Amino acid sequence: MNLKETPIADLFVIEPKVWKDNRGYFYESFSARVFTEAGISANFVQDNQSFSQKGTLRGLHAQKAPFAQGKLVRVIQGKVLDIAVDARKDSPTYGQHFSVELSGDNHKQLWVPPGFLHGFLTLEDDTIFTYKVTNYYDKDSEVGVIWNDADLNIDWNGDLTKEDLLLSDKDLILPSFKDFVSPF
Repeated sequence: MNLKETPIADLFVIEPKVWKDNRGYFYESFSARVFTEAGISANFVQDNQSFSQKGTLRGLHAQKAPFAQGKLVRVIQGKVLDIAVDARKDSPTYGQHFSVELSGDNHKQLWVPPGFLHGFLTLEDDTIFTYKVTNYYDKDSEVGVIWNDADLNIDWNGDLTKEDLLLSDKDLILPSFKDFVSPF
């Protein structure tokens, strides 16, 4: 398992070693030892999974204290464009985002620490997305920013409009980044 730094501090892409043979493949999807050696303190308390069709956009979401969450995200089947936005107000990369393609074929994962907004766009039908979280979900702790915020300028895979996407009602009414008051 190889943790690769991104341009944003504390955000890591994880590339596991995959062993393949005529039966299929095997890989270690999480190792507390590897995380500890990288200086990541993560005590996972809940696993979540979503199933989505191509064009589903979920995000940009986070949870504020006392329910702030770190997330270890990956795709079991299909493919997504995964986005993390630094929402830590004292961070030198505040407001910057990082994107990575995660798929059932490349087995990459992304460690998204507390203090980041997170979202993803499914690029294939029947995508299964899973994530381990370091805190329990709490509806009253939800925060977020609208997916197509002009200041964030995220390239969500071309010139998408909301008509091209499957979005929740909740995600359509999130505030802009300039109106977002960071709790981190």
